[in-house]
Order: sequence, then structure tokens, then C-alpha cells
Amino acid sequence: MTPAPPPAVRLIVAISSRALFDLSESHRVFETAGVDAYRAYQVAHENDTLEPGVAFPLVRKLMNLNATLGERGRVEVILLSRNSSDTGLRVLTSAHRHGLDITRAAFTGGASPYRYVAAFGAHLFLSADPNDVRLALSAGCAAATVLPAASADRAADDGQVHIAFDGDAVLFSDDAERLYREEGLAVFNASESACAYEPLPGGPFKGLLVAIAQLQALFPTDASPLRTALVTARGVPSHERVVRTLRAWDIRIDEALFLGGLSKASFLAAFDADIFFDDQEVHCDEARLHVATGHVPHGVANQFEPNGRAP
Repeated sequence: MTPAPPPAVRLIVAISSRALFDLSESHRVFETAGVDAYRAYQVAHENDTLEPGVAFPLVRKLMNLNATLGERGRVEVILLSRNSSDTGLRVLTSAHRHGLDITRAAFTGGASPYRYVAAFGAHLFLSADPNDVRLALSAGCAAATVLPAASADRAADDGQVHIAFDGDAVLFSDDAERLYREEGLAVFNASESACAYEPLPGGPFKGLLVAIAQLQALFPTDASPLRTALVTARGVPSHERVVRTLRAWDIRIDEALFLGGLSKASFLAAFDADIFFDDQEVHCDEARLHVATGHVPHGVANQFEPNGRAP
């Protein structure tokens, strides 16, 4: 019997219509006048192409990787929308007019689409709805709320996709952050030093990082169209456990910034991130002034009011 071929390396991203396009006007109609008025508005404007939303530049660059790879479908973007198929027609039509090769979609008629994230095998779910994101995270899927962008200033496009991650409660579990909040910085540093050779447990975005690393491995190290960065408020000596964790996972991070409590915003702008993922709203609010930002409502920072910066 001939063994089955190994599965192709793929990266699958699911995205909501409001994260992909600017639906602020039609959403305002929905909130003020209700679903029937919203449907009438969308049908009346069915031939009006929607303007790009916050996550549109990221999606376009991700889908352009297929041309770089010379193979359609290695990177796939799936539309998951609370629209009905009737009201969602404008969204798909706009995507195709913008040159986005989206071939799969789920329109749930008002229900949360989170349950289809895993069904489609998506490594990431981006949405403008925090409730849908929380449901996806609770189901074990990497998910983030795409925040409104306060600035569109970016460096010249070099053709690479730049993705930046926070560490604790995003790539890693929030165990260390819980200790910091409960016991303070000194106890946290002592614990991380003592556990320097013990890999951190994985967080909700570990699977996404693995998928990205596998895609990166298809290219020479110095010529990858995907570039990643760890941007964390950790500093010395707690950095050592992070480095050894990534080594144990056999994952290469292109850049690692250990900021020791400094604001991340200017560093993210210098990295020219296409998107940044962080669990703490205070960091997200600073970052979104410079780069597209996804809030990951996971871990201890999202369970009660923070009593200080995370380590």
C-alpha cells in the first residue's frame, strides 16, 4: 500500500467582514434601525464596492504569498460573517473587485461564526466582534479583536509580511504573568531564572506561530517573505526562559525585543508590523496608533483590572 503523501504546508486565516472592510456606515444602520433596514441598505448598495478595513492590507499581503510560492491555496483567507448570504453578497463582490482570491465563506445570519473557525482548519480568526473572539479562544482557536486604527502611516512596502507577537498570554501561557501580578517583579524574576531550562507552556497563538514557521521553512532564511517578531515587556533575566522555550519548540523568531517595561509602540513602528497581537488593552491602545493591532482577550489581564504593567 502506498503511503499517503504528507500534508501540504498551509496557512489559513479566517476573517470577519467588518475586519476586512470598512462597514462602519452599514453597521451604524444596523445598530440604529435594525436588521431589516440593514438588509435594505446592503441590497441598495450591492454594487458599491466597500473600502478596505483595518486588516485588509494584511490579508492582501498574505494572499500575495501564493504568487511568491507559485502555488494557489498555500495561504488561504476564509470569510466568516454574521451576514446572511443575501446581505453578504456585497462583501464577497467587493473582495473579488479588490483582487482578493477568497473562495470559501460562511454566512451565519446573525449567529456567531466562531464554530466554523476549527471546521475550516483556520490557524487564526480576526474579527471586529470581541464576543466572537472570546468564543473562538474558549474553543481553543487563536483569535483577536481587530481594533480601529488611529494611523495609516507605514514605511514603504518591502513585500514582506511582518507579524509581531506579545509573549505571555499570547505565544505562551499566562502562568508567569499570573505570578508577577500576585507576587511582584522580584518573585517573578527569581522564578523565571530558576525555571530557565523549563519551557513555558504554549499559549493560544502557539499553533499560529508553528504554521508560520513551517511556511517560512519553504524559503531560504535570508529570503523569506514572512518575518516575525516577539515584542515583550520582559527584560533580563526573564528573557532566558523565553529564548530556551522557542528553541525547545524548534521555532525561529526573526526578531526578539525584550523591552524591560518600555512602551512597545515605537518599536512596533520601527519593525513596520502589518499586525501586532497583545493580550493587554493598554498596550493595544498604544500600538494601534502606529500599526494594525489585534487584542487577544485571554489570560489573567482580561479577568480583572490590571494592577500594573505586565512583566
